[in-house]
Amino acid sequence: MHDRAVLDALEDAEAVSLDINAWRITRQERDPLKGSAVDGRWSPGSNIEVLYTSLERDGALAEIGFRLSLEPVWPSRLAHEIHEIALQTTNTLRFADTTALAPFGVDVDRYRSFDYKACQALAAAAHFLEFDGLLVPSARHASHNLVIFLDRAASASLRCRSSDPVDWAAWRAR
Repeated sequence: MHDRAVLDALEDAEAVSLDINAWRITRQERDPLKGSAVDGRWSPGSNIEVLYTSLERDGALAEIGFRLSLEPVWPSRLAHEIHEIALQTTNTLRFADTTALAPFGVDVDRYRSFDYKACQALAAAAHFLEFDGLLVPSARHASHNLVIFLDRAASASLRCRSSDPVDWAAWRAR
């Protein structure tokens, strides 16, 4: 199920503990601490629920803004909120940049593409080895994203500090 070389390399990886604030955008009225099990770059799908956050506010806006920009017409009726989340992790894999992902089979030149297979395999292996999350470079902004495996993180370690509406018109004008 998991690539043995990836598992071996991850067993030698050094994990970090984090006590930080991160940013997340959700549709209005969606619980900001509820994750998703839908296939994504760092979500292997299935029954592994992940919470995507960004270490920078602009990083969170860039991630969701990019997705919205793929629509033929900007979806003007969707209302979103940006949330500041206080979180703690104890066993998080940290990848400083995209080159740090290359030894795990991630094609650095295609990192911004929608080819998620290598990232998903890496995430599934990290989850299997009981890491609580991944600190990875954003594909859309010069910042890092923190992806938390919700079944590995204590519920007390996540707290929404604030929520504000997102003004996409102002963001697009910048």
